[in-house]
Amino acid sequence: MEQLKVSTRSNPNSVAGAMAGVVRSQGAVEVQVVGAGALNQAIKAVAIACGYVAASGIELVCIPEFADITIDGEKRTAIRLRVEDRIPVPDGDHVVALEDPVAEAAIALDT
Repeated sequence: MEQLKVSTRSNPNSVAGAMAGVVRSQGAVEVQVVGAGALNQAIKAVAIACGYVAASGIELVCIPEFADITIDGEKRTAIRLRVEDRIPVPDGDHVVALEDPVAEAAIALDT
């Protein structure tokens, strides 16, 4: 999976364009940040990228995790954001949106 490294000085619009392109072509992208400023820029970029891919029917989700990395021989803790398309999870023969009480009632009747 392609990895983008974002810093405090990264332009969120540029990062968002890169994210959108990778998600369209590969389905997911990993974004690595170190520090609060870099995380701020990366999260802004995820929000912007959501708008870039929405017309294509892609709904982005962001899954964060910690990672131990080494920079110039020094151990640091990074945050990695996996940004990918949200794929509906089938529930038997149905796909349920939790916010949809009608769908929930219909499924309750099926059981």
